[in-house]
Amino acid sequence: MNRLLAATVIALVPLAALAGEGKVPDPATPAGQSGSFDTLDANKDGRISMPEASADPKLVESFSTADKNGDGYLDADEYAAAVRNSKRTNTEPQPQ
Repeated sequence: MNRLLAATVIALVPLAALAGEGKVPDPATPAGQSGSFDTLDANKDGRISMPEASADPKLVESFSTADKNGDGYLDADEYAAAVRNSKRTNTEPQPQ
């Protein structure tokens, strides 16, 4: 009985390691900080969807404005423009 249990455990351990492969890691970025395009593009399809953008709260705020062609995704150029606009907005003096 102990041999059967040991053999089962030994057989299943490598399968547990395989189960974790192929998962796309969350592109977590600290709140308020932009991740890179490649980091946010979790499924590596060359564009950032709203669910992928949700890892960056500031990008979520500007997503619809940044999505110039209205396809519901940000391509690399749209993302770069959004980052530039965000940096420009953050460096302007705030009214007092």
